[in-house]
Amino acid sequence: MEVQKTIEGQSKIRAERNRTITISNDERRSLMEQLSVLEKPCNLTGVIDKTFHQDLFSALDFMPTAFADLIVVDPPYNLSKDFAGLKFKATDEDSYMKYVRSWLPAVLRLLKPTGSIYVCCDWNSSNCIYTVLKDLAIIKNRITWQREKGRGAKTNWKNSMEDIWFAVLDEKDYYFDVESVKQKRRVIAPYKIDGKPKDWEETAEGNFRLTYPSNFWDDISIPYWSMPENTDHPTQKPEKLIAKLVLASCPPGGIVFDPFLGSGTTSVVAKKLGRHFCGVEINECYALLAAKRLLMAETNTEIQGYSDGVFWERNTLNLQKKQNTKKTKNQANQSYQQPRLF
Repeated sequence: MEVQKTIEGQSKIRAERNRTITISNDERRSLMEQLSVLEKPCNLTGVIDKTFHQDLFSALDFMPTAFADLIVVDPPYNLSKDFAGLKFKATDEDSYMKYVRSWLPAVLRLLKPTGSIYVCCDWNSSNCIYTVLKDLAIIKNRITWQREKGRGAKTNWKNSMEDIWFAVLDEKDYYFDVESVKQKRRVIAPYKIDGKPKDWEETAEGNFRLTYPSNFWDDISIPYWSMPENTDHPTQKPEKLIAKLVLASCPPGGIVFDPFLGSGTTSVVAKKLGRHFCGVEINECYALLAAKRLLMAETNTEIQGYSDGVFWERNTLNLQKKQNTKKTKNQANQSYQQPRLF
């Protein structure tokens, strides 16, 4: 067992194999230098690939209009939560809706006319998000994803679903690349025509099919202690989840903005996938985690559950590793050439 400091500076005993990202006192000073603050209006170069450590409302007015191809919003849900000392208290529906209206119009000002926005929520806040968003943008869909984590409830059904509302500003002119978010699924009942697989592939590891995604995602794993992306943030979104949004709705080289950056997942995923990023986070602990993760992404671009250009089902990490190993060997064999004989 190992004693580490949490992001709040408290001591916590962690198992030796625990891969949770932490920040030492020695790292804080250098990581603080990676953070920025907006104090006056700026152009695109002033926000691109930046992490702003400040209150969202103090930053929005200084940001350039319509600079983001994609906006991913993961606001505090209408739940009482302690975010490393900054507490958000659950309130009534009308008050929460007023809170959403206080920032959502200003956030949408930053979206390109051809851009997309995704807003995360739970069942309790989903109606508020939809009500406000539909008056400001064109709702295209509601994604529901399964989050298998947390203890069961004794007096209610365990909450294991969350929503993501998908909206655009232009009904016909917006970027969406469905080919980049195909899923690799096992074929349960293989169908053949003339003895040959129909829309599926037969491999040594099993039978698989590449399928187009629906608006229900059951292949997501919440970050936990043995995953290299895990932090102490209480509502951290999985990199795999955000990767689907980025690949589908932001062109390569485009810009992704996250107004509630948290521990940095949106920016990290954007960087790993060849997009530019911009994020705002009020909490110093989480902003520092975002800065550290962005530095880590310079040498490690892996996203767990996404490899070889497709998204895999849960609990297939060993299969992914086998396929990647085979691919690496094949590439090495192809690049090898016999020496010429003269």
